[in-house]
Amino acid sequence: MFLWGTATAAYQIEGAVTEDERGPSIWDTFAHQPGKVRDGQTGDVACDHYHRWAEDVELMAAAGVNAYRFSVAWPRIQPAGRGAVNGRGLDFYDRLVDGLCAKGIAPALTLFHWDLPQALEDEGGWMNRDISGYFADYAGIVAERLADRVKWWITLNEPFIHMVFGYGLGTHAPGRTLFLEALPVAHHQLLGHGLAAQALRAAGAEQVMVTNNCSPVWAASKSAADLAAADAYDTLHNRLFNDPILTGSYPDISAFGMEEMPGVRPGDLETIAQPLDGLGINYYNPTRVAAPSTDLLPFDDAGIPEYPATAFGWPVVPDGLRELLVSLKARYPALPPIYVTENGCSYDGLDDQFRVDYLDGHLAALRRAQAEGVDVRGYFAWSLLDNFEWAEGYHQRFGLVHVDFDTQARTPKASYHWYKKMISEH
Repeated sequence: MFLWGTATAAYQIEGAVTEDERGPSIWDTFAHQPGKVRDGQTGDVACDHYHRWAEDVELMAAAGVNAYRFSVAWPRIQPAGRGAVNGRGLDFYDRLVDGLCAKGIAPALTLFHWDLPQALEDEGGWMNRDISGYFADYAGIVAERLADRVKWWITLNEPFIHMVFGYGLGTHAPGRTLFLEALPVAHHQLLGHGLAAQALRAAGAEQVMVTNNCSPVWAASKSAADLAAADAYDTLHNRLFNDPILTGSYPDISAFGMEEMPGVRPGDLETIAQPLDGLGINYYNPTRVAAPSTDLLPFDDAGIPEYPATAFGWPVVPDGLRELLVSLKARYPALPPIYVTENGCSYDGLDDQFRVDYLDGHLAALRRAQAEGVDVRGYFAWSLLDNFEWAEGYHQRFGLVHVDFDTQARTPKASYHWYKKMISEH
């Protein structure tokens, strides 16, 4: 069965951040700090999905999707990140899963989509190795309740983005600016993935995956310096998070002035390289890089201005998805089945022909990758709803469904109706 779905994330849509004993997350803290999020906006209410989930499930059912990727908010389950379990939080996801199953929509559950319990960040967050074990405990708790109905389990969402923006550059929660000293965050997330995969299987989870944000990397020219810069960026963005999971080893990181990945202990890589039932891939655009102009990093972002851009300014390169999927198959001979767990664009307006063209182009690229032998088994459009877009607040609209954030009224866009028709024809 090919999964035709849509996707969301807890902090971006749920709201109800203090309801039913939910604890604070790093995004609650970050968003309330002046200047961190555009116009001081927060996810306190977001799309009010916590109260309106049934309406949102009806929207999915009407669109004909057969799968829904959502994330569980760790601080709803364990307000302190470890220890006591909040039954009310589990009850919410229990109701959501039952509602999806009643409509014939397969739940695809992501355990971590960046909303780390603030109590764990106070202990060092993902810089603290202990968090990997806490994450596995949390995974087991959720699976014990839901694995009888949830088939697809995703441990982490985009650990590269969380490491770089959250801990390296400080533009996302928790807002730390460690630059390359943030590399232990990568290892501890990956170790957490491996330990969580073990816990999930012990609790009866059927399909265990991880979702990585990947980008084809283009050198700005054929010069040796630009090619080396492209190789360095590919290592940081793609290989640092795919190699340990798929090959059991870290790539060469000498371009970053390090001989080996910090914090690795005997047995870690074996734990990280748990067999996977699928690999989630989020694709938005390629990255073109050039030789560095400073000593800060071994590459510069050279931009891709010759392509049309989304409202976010991201270049629209549909064939980059085909390029990425085919390159993954070539690089990793034992590549598990692929699920495109996010793909979409920011664009304003109900008559969003731009988004229709975007989705149509990327699905055509997906089909070309399948024709070249890549085993792709699912596609999740990002996103079901306009939502809280992290540091951009409510200024970037990715939804197939328009949300009026004053009234919470939902209005399907032209892209929603197009997606519905496309699914019915396939």
